[in-house]
Amino acid sequence: MAEPSPPVQVAPEEGAEDSAALGVLREAINAVDAQLLALLARRANLAGEVGALKASRHTPVWRPEREAAIIARLRNDNPGPLSDAAIESIWREVISACREIERRLRIAYLGPPGTFSELALHKHFGQGVDPVPCSSIDEVFRATESGRADFGIVPVENSSEGAVNRSLDLMLQSPLRISAEVSLAVRHNLLSLDGSLEGLRFVYAHPQALAQCTGWLDRNLPTAQRLAAASNAEGARLAAASPEAAAIASESAAQRYGLRIAQGAIQDDPHNRTRFAVVGARDCAPSGTDQTSLILSVPDRAGAVHHLIEPLARHGVSMKRFESRPARQGNWEYYFYIDVLGHQREPAVAAALEELRARAAFMKIVGSYPRAFEG
Repeated sequence: MAEPSPPVQVAPEEGAEDSAALGVLREAINAVDAQLLALLARRANLAGEVGALKASRHTPVWRPEREAAIIARLRNDNPGPLSDAAIESIWREVISACREIERRLRIAYLGPPGTFSELALHKHFGQGVDPVPCSSIDEVFRATESGRADFGIVPVENSSEGAVNRSLDLMLQSPLRISAEVSLAVRHNLLSLDGSLEGLRFVYAHPQALAQCTGWLDRNLPTAQRLAAASNAEGARLAAASPEAAAIASESAAQRYGLRIAQGAIQDDPHNRTRFAVVGARDCAPSGTDQTSLILSVPDRAGAVHHLIEPLARHGVSMKRFESRPARQGNWEYYFYIDVLGHQREPAVAAALEELRARAAFMKIVGSYPRAFEG
């Protein structure tokens, strides 16, 4: 005899009083939505007028310092209960939609679609842009330099693995400057066709992602061969062709390439973040919350580095990052990549930079630009 089916769980019906109370609240929400829609239309019309003035004066469509000031003010004035991060996310899309009225920007990024670079792109620019996927970081720079893209976005630093060296090397060589930065929480997932760890012989990912998940891979897939891919999304595309392969990538990559999440959040550092730089051909005006990126070199002699950066402390300029890279050409042993707080037009920063230039064997200001909000 067949087993009886379990009883169907039916949600309790709303009482008359509950239904009436919900109806009142929903009508209030509808009224607020109507007000929001009218205000958004008004904002879009004003943005259109701004765009017309910009066009007559040949002013750039994207003003990162202006957008950063808007976000900073809204976060500061936020009364809750929405978080500051939620407010920023909402307004990024509002700004993106209004900017699109002027013109859709073309943004180059490390593709194919589904990479963390694409996520960082949309986090900063919103959906009102045309993404331009590139096969390498080099191509991102080439596309932006040639005008095929208005701006490019590249990874520059990971909280676990440090600098992305190819990006640093290209910033030394390229005429492009940094226009903005994006900080993205990176959650790595192991993806496979059937969502299982069984029978996996290969794991594809970008070398940085493989390094960020070394501990988990050592414990759970110690015999699987780790294969470097140009990007995590490219690794997902390759893994989709074989039941013996897996990839380390984002949830969006899983959806795009027909894979399932076998294990989520496999990164060794639960607070793993990657910093991205937006590169372009223009300099940013001060936003009030800026930093300046420099590349320096010094003659190879004792105490040279200390002598070089001493003006920063004397002028009260804080150093946020100090990274060294071997010099591949020229007469110096290392290039130093330094981030300092403040805009190069600020008096203290300008004075310190003037002294640094006099002391350095080589100096390049890569850009002054708004700092990213972490939360």
